[in-house]
Amino acid sequence: MVLAETRTVGDIALLRYLVPRPPDPARLTEADRRALARAVELSRACPPSQTAYSVGALVVAEDGTELARGYSRETGPAVHAEQVALARIDPADPRLRATLYSTLEPCSARASDPTPCAQRVLASGIRRVVLAWREPARFVADCQGVELLEQAGVTVLECPELAAEAREVNAHLR
Repeated sequence: MVLAETRTVGDIALLRYLVPRPPDPARLTEADRRALARAVELSRACPPSQTAYSVGALVVAEDGTELARGYSRETGPAVHAEQVALARIDPADPRLRATLYSTLEPCSARASDPTPCAQRVLASGIRRVVLAWREPARFVADCQGVELLEQAGVTVLECPELAAEAREVNAHLR
């Protein structure tokens, strides 16, 4: 609460407080844009590949604390950014009602691993995902990551103003 006004009315002190509304999880905030911009910067560290996108991912707790980060191919040639970040989090951490920021839609199918990133997000307990752009049909004909997450009750938001930057990191695939 924030003290908005004080007045005296006779011998009584009147204090008026404003109760801030909690952030709406279905709306992008400036903090979301900053975190997603950090994920874009992380994606620049990816070793280029002709068979995979360069992606950056961050997991941020509700209080703004960064819990983990990762980028594609950081720990192996077929490892995805979300996979790296989620592997760095203790699954028992109570702060996992967090937001995952990813420069690309979490995958719904992959050839290199039986568990796609959308399933990893669901298994982690993360309840909100912010992404820069949806996965094009270059490697997977019809990515359904957003749909899988939303069907399971995860809030998914796109930040189109950072999509061009995320795509530029992947200019080697043109």
